[in-house]
Amino acid sequence: MTPFKLLLDAIAGEGSAALVSLPRTAGSSPRDAGAWMVVRPSGAFNGTIGGGALEYEAIAHAREALARAKEPVIERSQALGPDLGQCCGGRVWVRIETFDRNHLAELRALADVTHRQYIVASVGADGRMKRRIAPIGEDSAMGASEYVENFEEVPTSLLLFGAGHVGRALVLALAPLPFTVRWIDPRRKMFPAAMPANVTPVASTNPVEEIAAADKDAFILIMTHSHALDFDIVARALAARRFPYVGLIGSATKRARFEHRLADLGLATDTIARLVCPIGIEAIEGKLPAVIAASTAAQLLIVREHARTAS
Repeated sequence: MTPFKLLLDAIAGEGSAALVSLPRTAGSSPRDAGAWMVVRPSGAFNGTIGGGALEYEAIAHAREALARAKEPVIERSQALGPDLGQCCGGRVWVRIETFDRNHLAELRALADVTHRQYIVASVGADGRMKRRIAPIGEDSAMGASEYVENFEEVPTSLLLFGAGHVGRALVLALAPLPFTVRWIDPRRKMFPAAMPANVTPVASTNPVEEIAAADKDAFILIMTHSHALDFDIVARALAARRFPYVGLIGSATKRARFEHRLADLGLATDTIARLVCPIGIEAIEGKLPAVIAASTAAQLLIVREHARTAS
């Protein structure tokens, strides 16, 4: 969720709210640039800029700004060691913006930004942040003082095949994590009535065809009710040679059988070797669905970090 939706909720409840963000960081810091939190006049808040003295002080300054109202942007640079007594050793720039019911139209527009748009920001003559929405892929000339603003990590696309016990546990484990999940199963009744906001259920009668339409950097995770369907999806995903992660639930025996069949299809040895099976962190041996889901979610995060570093 972007902070703008939370600002709308906070204003509806308490009349005003503050957006605290880190537009810039240097050295070691508890959160990276783009981290944010929404603070209400009551002191309630959502999000985090890193906790500790940094966050405690930022909440206090935000509440003071809300009490004064009509506040322009407050921005300060703080050394985490000398200024706050934190041992991170880096420096952060903290920005505080206040909003009230006069800003509802602006916030509603920003809250509706889609993944095909981005936000361009600058500091206006009145000291407040000015934001406009631009479409991705179109030339939108930026002024000298403007920059692209991003308050959230770009999520990784994950195709999850199978809505059984482990699949259900996994979508819950991934709910607060930076993934968008396309949850695919031909059995429509297997999907729960309610599911996390980052999940899109797809009752496809031909799940294998989902591979062709997947993002080039998507992760593929296979745990269907059918070994034959598992194999078809694995073969298609590996043959594409464009996915950073192709995972298959199952034992070492299942992997060995799949390897032989994949070789018979003509897939190269190095291509077959990219299959992750069994899935999850090797040191975690529990077989409860929730344990498998937690282990697999950790593995996906590790692969995601490696993929981002490589790119």
